Amino acid sequence: MTQEQASAESLYEFLYCSLLAPDLPPATVGAIVTQARARNAEDGISGLLVFDGQCFCQHFEGPREAVQALMARLQRDPRHVALVVVHDGPLAARRYSGFAMGLAECEGPDPVSGLRALRGEAALAHFLALRASFDIST
Repeated sequence: MTQEQASAESLYEFLYCSLLAPDLPPATVGAIVTQARARNAEDGISGLLVFDGQCFCQHFEGPREAVQALMARLQRDPRHVALVVVHDGPLAARRYSGFAMGLAECEGPDPVSGLRALRGEAALAHFLALRASFDIST
């Protein structure tokens, strides 16, 4: 399914935070992103993964069934722990139409700190305000 086909269906979005499993090196993220880009493109899912060396924050969107299936897989994925969904809901239009999965790796003080404590629209607004400061690779 292409992103154009997916945009014709009802869109849904998730924003979550989690921690890299303690027994895994940060280099694991490269494999995660490679796999995710291919699968997300097939499923009509687009989004952004932010990683600071230990913490993940991911915002993704697509057809409701596809993103709900992805969220279920993520909740079972042993490569991360302490997963907290901070926002989910219907979406009127895509925010990430140029790529299936963008990656922003951050160093130093976590720019998404505090996001785990927020919920709903406040969490989403905080994350979206930070997007412009990320160096995103696609």
